[in-house]
Amino acid sequence: MQKTVINILTKKQWIIVFGSFFFFIGLGYYLLFLPVSYSIKEPLIFEIKKGESFSQVTEKLYNIGIVKNKFIFKFAALIYGADNRIKAARFKIKNGLSYLDLLDLLTNGPADYLKTIKIYNGSPLKNIVITVRQELKVDSSNFMKLATDEEFLKSLNINANSVEGYLLPGIYNIYENSDAKEVITILNNSLKEFWFDSLKVQAEINNFSKHQILTLASIIEGETNHKDEMPIISAVYHNRLKKGMKLQADPTIQFAIEGEWRRLKYSDLTIDSPYNTYKYFGLPPGPINNPGKDAIKAALFPADVDYLFFVADGTGKHKFARTYQEHLKNVRDYRKWLNSKKSE
Repeated sequence: MQKTVINILTKKQWIIVFGSFFFFIGLGYYLLFLPVSYSIKEPLIFEIKKGESFSQVTEKLYNIGIVKNKFIFKFAALIYGADNRIKAARFKIKNGLSYLDLLDLLTNGPADYLKTIKIYNGSPLKNIVITVRQELKVDSSNFMKLATDEEFLKSLNINANSVEGYLLPGIYNIYENSDAKEVITILNNSLKEFWFDSLKVQAEINNFSKHQILTLASIIEGETNHKDEMPIISAVYHNRLKKGMKLQADPTIQFAIEGEWRRLKYSDLTIDSPYNTYKYFGLPPGPINNPGKDAIKAALFPADVDYLFFVADGTGKHKFARTYQEHLKNVRDYRKWLNSKKSE
């Protein structure tokens, strides 16, 4: 006679089956849904860095006591589909989240996500402020305040009146809503890492301080964005300094006058500013922008040439001259080119 389903197992066996079923349901609920407490100050700021795997994240959470059982957490992530959906970000983990709540937080936020920003070579401080405000939501007023804060500058070992020139351009991965202090420190630390021993030695050989090299590099950066020209322009300024000539660098005038970058007038060259290198000898008081690595290297390693003058050639580059007479000819050629463009 055919047995019915209910008669396949004995009453005792059915009790064991149902008991086991509800046990595992209860255990799953306990492990996945019940809140997990931690003893660290709430809320806990937790960072997932770019490139970190889910296993690495789990290990970090386990080490600080947020995750009590790594296997269960990984199993929950597998079921939830979170093991390959975590993003680099800075999270605030509240006390009492369940494993599933925690996984939801790490995959869907809210969080301060890691953003990639680019600081362009030769960016003045005001442009960097705009970038970090727009891309990272950094408080711009606090950024500008810290940029000239004497105590903060001392903490960074910057012997200057501003961080202008001390924020190395490049591509950075920084969390949204980072405070201004953190962002400035990150950019300045990159300059410190770049300013390795051989560069320090070369600055001493040239009898320049770090501040002077950054100042000169910022002028070079203001003159050209062509890497191959930078050592030659550097040589012009080194040669003029050695001969006691004024630098007569247009970018320093641009820094001194208010407003956006524009074609200079003769009247601009007479303004009374320590940054007017047509009026005052030597380097200006400090950098006029934040120079890139190539400009800094050019300031340290000028080309072995005896040029004293240069002028734009109309192609975005420059013509160089050893004598003033040769320079005047190059200037006339440039003006002819300008006039030809006006008549087109």
